Amino acid sequence: MKVLVVNNAAPFIRGGAEELANNLVRQLNAVPGVEGELLRVPFRWDPAERLIDEILLNRNLRLYNVDRVIGLKFPAYLIPHSNKVLWLLHQFRQAYDLGDAGQGLADEGREGIIKAAIRRADDALFASCRSIFVNSPTTQARLRRYNAVGSQVLYPPLNDPELFRGDEVGDYIFAGGRVAPGKRQHLLIEAMGTLKAPGRLIIAGPPESDAYAQDLRHRVQRLGLEQRVELNFGFHPRARIAQWVNGARACAYLPFDEDSLGYVTMEAFAAGKAVVTTTDSGGLLELVTEQTGLVSAPDPEALAASLGALWEDVGRAARLGRSAQAAWAAREISWPATIEQLLS
Repeated sequence: MKVLVVNNAAPFIRGGAEELANNLVRQLNAVPGVEGELLRVPFRWDPAERLIDEILLNRNLRLYNVDRVIGLKFPAYLIPHSNKVLWLLHQFRQAYDLGDAGQGLADEGREGIIKAAIRRADDALFASCRSIFVNSPTTQARLRRYNAVGSQVLYPPLNDPELFRGDEVGDYIFAGGRVAPGKRQHLLIEAMGTLKAPGRLIIAGPPESDAYAQDLRHRVQRLGLEQRVELNFGFHPRARIAQWVNGARACAYLPFDEDSLGYVTMEAFAAGKAVVTTTDSGGLLELVTEQTGLVSAPDPEALAASLGALWEDVGRAARLGRSAQAAWAAREISWPATIEQLLS
């Protein structure tokens, strides 16, 4: 069976979706009789009018010598094929929940026309799929709410669990993953500015834009945190990321309404580290509870209180980490079971 995984490609922007796509292909190629390959279609969403072109481009592509397609994200998942499985990581959220939150396309005027076109294209896609999987109950609920479409939750496995074994409880909070306004690393820096305990924060990951990276640098300087906040922008080897996670006191991840559990969460839990997050972080809250981490309001003062609690009580950090590790292990999420579902 020849299986083509299709995903969009915003050049030089890389995050969890890209990691998942690469590892999905790698796992497909490990199955006897299966040959997997990844097709990444360039995608640009600015200006908004460009979205109509993107829909047309993908819907007019034709695939040959492919037995099954696994679609991941808009607009690449619109490429036609008679035997398509959707593993929905997220739709173009600016036309859905982010639009409702005032962070996306408006309902009226030019943007309203574009939003309607996106939704029509999605509805046609969903009707044509062999089966629809989603990466979390959060994505499942959005799909049902906005498109009245049912789906099955299929959690992404951790890509390289052997790296995240955990070490002793360290002396810093680690915030990994893509660095972007939607991931809100700036809130962590602001929280460090009000934190009385002598804690350290390490932020590491590829920045979505130079402007946001520069904003974070300015915040560190303005708050006089050069000795307490370490910024490591760029791509890092997986072994280095694991080293930061394994040696942390806890990990922090503050996305706005995340679609899934998030690789940052999964890696931290696998390594036996508690996670600090916020009440509006979305899919993370399925795992991050008062037994496995700290959940605060999305403001610097509340976050500082959570971070301070971990600095003041190392035993609590260790206990939360052990509970997090047990909670992740209990889910028994594996690549072989995931591949079996996608190929069924």
